[in-house]
Amino acid sequence: MGIIKVENIRVFAYHGCLKEETKIGSDYLVDLEVEASLQKSAKTDKLTDTVDYVFLNRIIKDEMAIPSQLLETVGKRILNRIFKEDKLVKKATVWVSKLNPPIGGDVEKVTIKMSDKRKK
Repeated sequence: MGIIKVENIRVFAYHGCLKEETKIGSDYLVDLEVEASLQKSAKTDKLTDTVDYVFLNRIIKDEMAIPSQLLETVGKRILNRIFKEDKLVKKATVWVSKLNPPIGGDVEKVTIKMSDKRKK
């Protein structure tokens, strides 16, 4: 097994429970960690034998582009797509952070973290 991390993916999106959030948008950071067997790709040196991080980045951008009230909903959609579209991934963890959230205080970010494993 091995781990592939894609970190600090910057995205502008329209998530939130407040009407204004879905109109003006906000900045987000997304981190992703996937666990997969990397032994074959280490030997073959072929992209088809590993988890393509360009593919992972595309999933994150696609799912972040769909407005949701909750970051948890976005995180779950990201995980679902990864398991659906890449059979090599055994486990994945995603962190979705909203920068400067409108919560009435000096808060740099709020973050949700979600993990899931491939169902057998």
